[in-house]
Amino acid sequence: MAFTCTVPAVPTVLADDDRVRITRWDFTPGATTGWHEHAMPYAIVMVTAGTMLVDAGTGEPARVVLEAGAAYSRPAGVRHDVMNGGEAPMSFVEVEHKG
Repeated sequence: MAFTCTVPAVPTVLADDDRVRITRWDFTPGATTGWHEHAMPYAIVMVTAGTMLVDAGTGEPARVVLEAGAAYSRPAGVRHDVMNGGEAPMSFVEVEHKG
């Protein structure tokens, strides 16, 4: 399933050095990242509470509800698209580990 998006999520690179790239992502309701694949393992920390719809191209998108301050990590190489599936703006900080 491909998400329909009228507005993309807004990435703001906060730091980028030889160890990590740190990016804040801001989503209006319905905004998406667009299909992408991380070349590095990464973690995210929620700035706001939010409902993510995560499409990995394997069927129905996963609905993930997270509180502000919640975090998770993923390995490199998973192709996906993320949508703000809630009715309020949503933000998280993503930390990509360059190894």
